[in-house]
Amino acid sequence: MRLALLLYKYFPYGGLQRDFRCFVQELQQRGHQCRVYYISWQGEPLAGADLRRVPAFAISNYRRNERFLRWVQSDLARDPVDGVIGFNKMPGLDVYYAADPCYLDKALTERGWLYRQGARYRHFAAWERAVFEVGNDTDILLISETERAKFEQHYHTQPERLHLLPPGVSPDRRAPPDAPARRKAMRQSLDLEAQELVLLLVGSGFITKGLDRAIHTVAKMREAQPSVKVRLLVVGQDNERQFKRLSKRLDVTDRVTFLGGRDDVADLMLGADLLIHPARAEAAGVVLLEAVVAGLPIVVTDVCGYAHHVVAARAGIVLPAPFSQKQLDRAVMRYIDGVFRADCRSSALLYSEMMDLYSMHSTGADLMVNCIRQKLERADD
Repeated sequence: MRLALLLYKYFPYGGLQRDFRCFVQELQQRGHQCRVYYISWQGEPLAGADLRRVPAFAISNYRRNERFLRWVQSDLARDPVDGVIGFNKMPGLDVYYAADPCYLDKALTERGWLYRQGARYRHFAAWERAVFEVGNDTDILLISETERAKFEQHYHTQPERLHLLPPGVSPDRRAPPDAPARRKAMRQSLDLEAQELVLLLVGSGFITKGLDRAIHTVAKMREAQPSVKVRLLVVGQDNERQFKRLSKRLDVTDRVTFLGGRDDVADLMLGADLLIHPARAEAAGVVLLEAVVAGLPIVVTDVCGYAHHVVAARAGIVLPAPFSQKQLDRAVMRYIDGVFRADCRSSALLYSEMMDLYSMHSTGADLMVNCIRQKLERADD
């Protein structure tokens, strides 16, 4: 089949973007032709894919989105495909991969009345409704049971259109036999002391991931546990300026290291002592499962879709809503205890052996093809 895949922005270090790349590769392995529409692209191109850059520029995101869709629809009218797969919410999709949380739920629970009067809200709410509203025909691939419940609550989406995928951790994230040697090498490369407690925060979108909360915890630990040397490693592609200012104001500049986007996250997880993920919102959070299979203990907020895996694996501490900075501080201090860290590690590694945490992209590619094929058959009847 000839398939069009739509994504506004591609860059190498986003979770959605990594999933996008894996899905394209899975579809290509099945013999399907993949045409990719995008506005901006950073990193290596996708081998074998027909990449079509969309000249959609505007001051506001919602105007940009509208121009993107008009251009794509015009191009598809000239050069049709068998099915359209979206990785951002928009009208006219055959299949939507739901990596982002429910926009309407956030607008109703986290924003005020005035926000919901603006053009931005009207755009994003309408485009989400075009995907999820009852009576529509888009098939939806979900990665979180929590988000599924929100979409059903707000849109009453037909259950047969909602397909929950298993997680999709890359097998190369699993702790290898030489993990101790790689841990030592990574720590040496970053000038980390043997007894230093190393916290790791991974994710592009520092505000959403709760980086400010993590920095406050580092400052609190310096005050409450001066004998414990703590280092926070920050991995991700985002604007660092305000967080560096916060580190300076809290006098922990020497304790917070910004590493930018990295391709060696698997080794960083082996070198760290704790994944800290105090996110404000997270539809799933594959980084949590990457930590589980690496045997890296975790502190995470319960708003993350994959937080239940942390509980089931006994891989760390899940913080309940509403968020409390004091609870985060206490949870991280719990990991000063090396025995507790070791218990979390062994439980996590056992869980990673027992559970299917790896088949999202193969399962999702099969669903994409089957859903589009069924639509084509119905159109022929």
